[in-house]
Amino acid sequence: MRIIAGQFRGISLASVGKGDAGAHLRPTTDRVRENLFNILMGGRFGDPITGARVLDLFAGTGALGLEALSRGAESVCFVDNGRKSQSLIRENIRLTRAQDRAKSVSRPVEKIGLCPDAPYDLIFLDPPYGKSLGQKALNAAQEGGWIAANALIVFEENAPQTPSSDLETLDVRKFGDTHVTFMQPVGRNSLG
Repeated sequence: MRIIAGQFRGISLASVGKGDAGAHLRPTTDRVRENLFNILMGGRFGDPITGARVLDLFAGTGALGLEALSRGAESVCFVDNGRKSQSLIRENIRLTRAQDRAKSVSRPVEKIGLCPDAPYDLIFLDPPYGKSLGQKALNAAQEGGWIAANALIVFEENAPQTPSSDLETLDVRKFGDTHVTFMQPVGRNSLG
């Protein structure tokens, strides 16, 4: 795994090998991440990255948040409660020298609690596939004030996701067995 583009381009991230089934680590492949960021940077959603406060839920290795940071995000907050994930995130923050713009929170994502500071503009949600944790985590993040009213939510799962009544789907893309659903809060100025 490596950072695809931007300030950290080419930096190899700490390896998890083929993943960690016990910790439910299944890193987003470089190919999927590259396609995802091509969509984000392609203008369909304006520019959701430059200057954004990024929230990376079920962060795993932190690759999605660090890719956004590399491409111009202001800061990133990684949330994951796995010990292996926390270790990988810390190492990847060190490798990219992003300590001043990245922080890691160790707690169950579906019980995230109240946001201690301003809400986030770009939300990555990459839960363990097929365990119904993503929607619980998204609801908890909304209730806790983590998601800005104008946020773009990028939800990665093994099937397209149906948003709750206060969110709307903007687009759905499929990359192999990965489905990426782009959402926004209802009432946000349309991105599409």
